[in-house]
Amino acid sequence: MDAVYSAQDKIKQDLGLTKVKVIHNQNYQRHGTKSYVSLLNRFGFQPTKPGPYFHVDKVRQYNFIPEKFKAALGGVVHTERTLVKRLDKDGEQTGEVTADDQQNDSMYICKVGIGSPAQKLLLDFDTGSADTWVFSSLQDKTTQSGHNVYNPKKSKTFKKMSGKSWKIQYGDGSTASGDCVSDTLEVGGLTIKKQTIECATKMSRQFSQSTGDGLLGLAWGKINTVTSSGEADPQATPVENMIKQDDIPKAAELFTSAFYSSRDKDPKSFYTFGFIDKDLVKKSGKDIHWTEVDNSQGFWSVSSESCSINGEKIDLSGNTAIADTGTTLALMSDTVVEKLYDQIPGATYDWSNQGYIFPITVKADDLPELKVAVGDAEYVIQKEDLAFALTDDKQNWYGGVQSRGEMPFDILGDTFLKSVYAVWDQGNKRLGLVPKIEETQNLEPPPESTGSNGGEKEKLHSIGLLAADEAQPTDVSP
Repeated sequence: MDAVYSAQDKIKQDLGLTKVKVIHNQNYQRHGTKSYVSLLNRFGFQPTKPGPYFHVDKVRQYNFIPEKFKAALGGVVHTERTLVKRLDKDGEQTGEVTADDQQNDSMYICKVGIGSPAQKLLLDFDTGSADTWVFSSLQDKTTQSGHNVYNPKKSKTFKKMSGKSWKIQYGDGSTASGDCVSDTLEVGGLTIKKQTIECATKMSRQFSQSTGDGLLGLAWGKINTVTSSGEADPQATPVENMIKQDDIPKAAELFTSAFYSSRDKDPKSFYTFGFIDKDLVKKSGKDIHWTEVDNSQGFWSVSSESCSINGEKIDLSGNTAIADTGTTLALMSDTVVEKLYDQIPGATYDWSNQGYIFPITVKADDLPELKVAVGDAEYVIQKEDLAFALTDDKQNWYGGVQSRGEMPFDILGDTFLKSVYAVWDQGNKRLGLVPKIEETQNLEPPPESTGSNGGEKEKLHSIGLLAADEAQPTDVSP
């Protein structure tokens, strides 16, 4: 790796590359059940554990066709999987899943510039999505409120993309959609020309109430949602364009991520584009371990064929996992999850929370050591991240590892990613990891968050967050 680091040092210096500071969203309120419901909504899987939330197939008939023509035309009735909630334990009555039932905010957001001159926005960087969409001047003023918005007309480099549109839709029926333009995108010292920017024109409350100003997709472009005159026309992601446009040399067709918790002593989370933080690798005492990525479905999918709990290995032959920065929890098979919580004192599955919980009196030393395989290496999930969020009664922790339901693969979200430094080597289709474990594991419940008048803490909008970051930038040295 010394030759690679040497080449990347030169690239970093020549191009003026810098770390992209991750801003810890002050508005983000951890809530286990709401985070799990968001994943049910996003990935559309049916839960295998009991609880209020599940999917049903609802019949949709979009137009009337005479009965005698139905057989000839075929397919007049369409079923659509919809996320609903039980209003009682018997499930005889169900209701709609609303924005208040789920987590619609992001824990981490990052600053980017779009256009010339650069208009700065705070975006959620997501390896589970290939769309780069933003709040824009094209949408209703009410949904722009509090957000930094991209105005194409204020950019000298924007170009219309006639006929191209985009739409994201989740299982609860929530949507965000709009039109596409191309413009310059700046991130981490790199300037990407002619990047497709998906400008929101309409969005549901689930989208508009988030703190950030949109999303920057870091998966593979094949799952991008852009259409042209109604036909799929997936657009390249920013990293794919970095590679196509030779913005970064062959030796550096990658990005990296290092996430820390607000519980940690020095929570300076960051991304890099085009170089690896060799000091953080050196600090781990390990060499980067590489695993081949299967991107056939557009995701960062890797083999994950074993795990161990307190040294007891569990064979998971054939199992795969998606590494996803857009997911807070880790989702694993029921077999693994049940064995994990069997090892935690007082842990139980709770119907109303739709997940495993355990008492806040449990200490870090009482928690089991959970290791998860990526390729042929296993990585410890920090004990503090097994305790994701307090339940509503403040007496229990909602576990950071939960059931993947009927999904045939695991999701390794931030619960896992906070324990590693990840190198997302897109050019070579591989994922590199080194351990990144905090010396002290902090399981202290967070202090009550209150506003200046003693009531609920006031929400800080993205305009304010950006202004605060511009005024007092945190040092994240290159």
